[in-house]
Amino acid sequence: MTLREVPIGSSVTIKKLNGTGATKRRIMDMGLVKGVEVFVKKVAPLGDPIELTVRGYELSIRKADAELIDVE
Repeated sequence: MTLREVPIGSSVTIKKLNGTGATKRRIMDMGLVKGVEVFVKKVAPLGDPIELTVRGYELSIRKADAELIDVE
């Protein structure tokens, strides 16, 4: 399952990042790395972006980036 498919109000753990190069580095710089717990707080009315709680702060990411993150 990817982060994009997680329902609102659920907590998941990141298990793998599928991006490459600069995209993967940008995702990792935001604190989204393997083993981190992520809470899906809300989704914008048109579906993009997704608001997450990661390591005690709020983060909004695009659906395209969320598709690159495998969770369990």
